[in-house]
Amino acid sequence: MADEQRRGDEPATGGERIGDERISDERIGGRQEETGFDEEGGRLTLRERKKLKTRQRISGEATLLFIRRGFDNVTVAEVARAAEVSTMTVFNYFPRKEDLFLDRIPEARELITRAVRERGADESPLAALRRLTLGLLAERHPLAAVGEGFEHFWRTVLESPALRARGREAVEEMEDTLAAVLAEAAGGDAARPGHDARLAAALIIAAIRVASADAVARQLGGDPAEEVAVGQEEVLRRTFDALERALPDLG
Repeated sequence: MADEQRRGDEPATGGERIGDERISDERIGGRQEETGFDEEGGRLTLRERKKLKTRQRISGEATLLFIRRGFDNVTVAEVARAAEVSTMTVFNYFPRKEDLFLDRIPEARELITRAVRERGADESPLAALRRLTLGLLAERHPLAAVGEGFEHFWRTVLESPALRARGREAVEEMEDTLAAVLAEAAGGDAARPGHDARLAAALIIAAIRVASADAVARQLGGDPAEEVAVGQEEVLRRTFDALERALPDLG
């Protein structure tokens, strides 16, 4: 979440009250500030950092509004006013309203791609994906679906048909991305992955999605995040063990 002071004379309190609970901006939906490095490992330019901060501010304000009032009850114009930008600026950064809330989909695709492409010389694609997935959980990254305050994010998603539909599209996008990099890793055409790469990608993404759904359900049921995380680590290890048996050529 953005840490900037709220609009007008309203002080930045470091949190919003939802129901009877005050939670910090940084923990709602697992929003955390990006570090800001480009693909080459160098620091972003000043212009790029400014654009990143604007994107974070828009997404942060949108998230607070969506969680407080429900995704379907907030307009893009209201988000723009809260972030003190124009509606056009919002759409420049987020082509679809759903992407204001599900703003980490591009990051997920990039992480998957880099994990496979930059794996060690003796590391299989599946081992690289195991390492990535367990690493995200260990750092309580938002894409791991487990963390303090994440239940507010997931409740908002489940209550919105539009967000659920975008989530299903995101799963297909992850499959397409993974199929391409698996085909590439096997020496094939990333632009036209074959049946084996597409099947492997579908199985891997489905397995991770099921494991994540279980963790989300536990958090929404009131289980402590750290307790869920411990169980989730074991679930993911079993999941990847099963994937190695099902996909021996990737293991």
